[in-house]
Amino acid sequence: MFMRVDKLQAELPAPKAKDPNAAAALQELLGGKYGEMSTLGNYMFQSFNFRSKSKLRPFYSLVASITAEELGHVELVSNGVAMLNNGPDSDDGDATDGGDISGAPFEDMKDVRLAAAFLAQGGGSVPGNSQGASWNMDFITTTGNVVTDLLHNFHLECGARLHKLRVYETLSDPTGREVCGYLLVRGSVHAHAYALALKKITGVEIEKMLPTPNINLSKIPECQKYLDEGSHRRLYRFSPDDYKEMAGIWSNDEAALPGDPPGALEVVDGLPEGGKIHQLTGVPSAFTPDYAPEEMFEIANKLYAKSR
Repeated sequence: MFMRVDKLQAELPAPKAKDPNAAAALQELLGGKYGEMSTLGNYMFQSFNFRSKSKLRPFYSLVASITAEELGHVELVSNGVAMLNNGPDSDDGDATDGGDISGAPFEDMKDVRLAAAFLAQGGGSVPGNSQGASWNMDFITTTGNVVTDLLHNFHLECGARLHKLRVYETLSDPTGREVCGYLLVRGSVHAHAYALALKKITGVEIEKMLPTPNINLSKIPECQKYLDEGSHRRLYRFSPDDYKEMAGIWSNDEAALPGDPPGALEVVDGLPEGGKIHQLTGVPSAFTPDYAPEEMFEIANKLYAKSR
């Protein structure tokens, strides 16, 4: 089972302006070949299909706990996409109805890269890449062979790192860059974890291939606070009681990667402290949540009061 908490894994700064094309670029980190839907899908189905779980508990626990984190990564990128598509909140953006829509108030949206993000999703996110192609199950590898699957996961995290670096280089807005900075640190953790797992089985020191691509996170300003707080040395269990066995792989006998702040690796009970979820203001002229939402707000307010 999965536990859900109404927070993001990291705090995202508000966007400086509406930027649908930046949102489209960030979609690559959601629904691209190496995006968060792919890392989630691979680890989730590998954990579901894992053979001899009780006898290989440290390896199963590692894949299962990273699966839970990847669910949060999908949520983080999705929020970043929606924030860039919608721009800064307006204090009274949903205080009136949609007004006169005959003047084509969204005429410029027909020329953005992913017009469907507005036309079909109202500025939201979906599992597709930067060109609007749907994410699909062909991006999932679950062979049942532990070494093959772990090796694929190592490749997937290295590919995702390259992916994020390239997307980062296209963005200037702080929202998208913060998403990239956080995920670059956490993706480095996952690549390191899978490398250590493979070393425990095969004896091959695959972690010596990291970082791939060979650029230290210290060169990326948005990574710094996560490195300073030690996020690059932590794996979270995302569970009250389960998956403790992965400490046999991600253990304090191992150290942070060269080039990152030094220190022993640690398994952390529970989940990250996280940050608030950005409250997207409604846009009545775009029918989000509706053209005239006052009655809906009134009903919700009464239901909220009743719940208390």
